[in-house]
Amino acid sequence: MMQSNSGTNSRSLLRCGVAAGPFYLAVGLAQAFVRDGFDLARHSLSVLANGAGGWVQTANLALSGLLVIAAATGLHSVLRPQSRAVGWILSCFGLGMVVGAVFPADPVDGFPVGTPDGFPTTVSTPGLIHFAAGAFGFLALAVSCFVVAMAMIRRRNLWMAGLSFISGVFIIAGFAAPALLPASGPVAGIWFSVVVGWTWLALTCLFLDRAAP
Repeated sequence: MMQSNSGTNSRSLLRCGVAAGPFYLAVGLAQAFVRDGFDLARHSLSVLANGAGGWVQTANLALSGLLVIAAATGLHSVLRPQSRAVGWILSCFGLGMVVGAVFPADPVDGFPVGTPDGFPTTVSTPGLIHFAAGAFGFLALAVSCFVVAMAMIRRRNLWMAGLSFISGVFIIAGFAAPALLPASGPVAGIWFSVVVGWTWLALTCLFLDRAAP
């Protein structure tokens, strides 16, 4: 009975990982289309935490981060003994989102309305912490992809191993894109990494949920 309850709890936690990305993107995009001055081609969702109604994105970041931490707990449970590290590493991604909610990004490039165009010449302390937490979090997400890939190889599931490895490479490439391909714009790579990362987490948790006894 205890083992059955443990499996049920793990599957419930994995479903948090399936829901986290769609929840975060749905709430963020809903704001993007109604907030004056926000441009998907120029702004990341994080800047929505500024201005009137910014509390919605703050709550979105915090709740999504908690869902990721719950999913990380489920991954830690179901991937033992092939991997004991992935839960801790993925939790760092969720923690980075929670820290990013506490310390919002600075206004930038015309958002909120009244903010000068372009990027500011100085960054506030909360803005710097937000940027550092985001960079650390997505690095942890990419490493989680690689760790899951290794666990899936041990389980002889080469399809999921390949998906996880490629996802990790794409997440890192997306964040490197502004430096390597300036013409792509400052946020295109970030958007790419965000979509790839959330998709990987949802597919991985869905697969492990269905494969769990």
